[in-house]
Amino acid sequence: MRSRSRQFGARVAAAVATLALATGLTACGGNSETKPEDKPKTSADSAFPRTVEHAKGKTKLEAGPKRVVALDPSLVEATVALDGKLVGGVGSYGKKLDFPPYLGNSVKGVKKVGPLESPDLEGIAALKPDLIVSASIRHEANYDELSKIAPTVFVETTGPTWKENIKKLGEALGAEKKADTKIAAYEKRAAAIGKAINKKADNPEISVIRFMDGPTRLTGNASFTGHILSDMGMARPKAQDVDEFAVEVGEEQIRKADGDHVFVSTYEGGDKSKERFQRNPLWRQLDAVKKKQVDDVNDATWMLSVSLQGAELVLDDMAKTFGVDPQRG
Repeated sequence: MRSRSRQFGARVAAAVATLALATGLTACGGNSETKPEDKPKTSADSAFPRTVEHAKGKTKLEAGPKRVVALDPSLVEATVALDGKLVGGVGSYGKKLDFPPYLGNSVKGVKKVGPLESPDLEGIAALKPDLIVSASIRHEANYDELSKIAPTVFVETTGPTWKENIKKLGEALGAEKKADTKIAAYEKRAAAIGKAINKKADNPEISVIRFMDGPTRLTGNASFTGHILSDMGMARPKAQDVDEFAVEVGEEQIRKADGDHVFVSTYEGGDKSKERFQRNPLWRQLDAVKKKQVDDVNDATWMLSVSLQGAELVLDDMAKTFGVDPQRG
């Protein structure tokens, strides 16, 4: 294994050296090349060079990044939301490699460098990025190698820190104002939809249950979905109104999933758990089930996206379910 690791490291080092040589040759070319100081400066360029403090230390960025590689799906979406120049990214989790369909043309031509667990370092180097972004929880072991390829900025984790992560990326991109503006617009929309739902449905308690290939989870406040519901001002059932990412429950604890309205998401491999739970007589005793106030939602947006795009889609679902103005535009 050590031999393989050394061989792999050597290949990455060689790729980086080749790129550095190519860059040097280009810089030494004829006078037809435009010199950096002759290029028109953008508002982002004027804020550089700058040093960004992040989860792994400090990284100096000489100019506004024009070729970004994002190695966590949520950071892919954050880069797109902030109009960053994304050239490579990890599209999804597990065995899936594609970018989520709701990103549409915003990721057209972006190179897939996944899977998440083992990104293609040589492929990343070949893209000649001037900024790499990821999370310590994902790729801490790769930080040093990534930093040899390009300036690298890491957030600590994902999920409940999604807004802070967008702001940190905004700092790296020179797009702090855009990050603040977009987050504020989302929060304003969330509050408006939540107010309308509470008025129409008399402050309903919102339950969120997630079926997986493993323990079934009730979504807590310290999660992406929990944060959205909090931004909306929605009440939560007592069992879920906790400052935790999620509460794991067995079939004998199904009653903890009850609420005035229950939203159900299913991750890959969770179909059998969902079927078993909903076949249990205790499930049919839930008030929300009796009143037919249970809705299936897209796990990719409600749980996995951890992004502004995903949050906006969750708000769409909430507005549609309760029949209130979606506050779009």
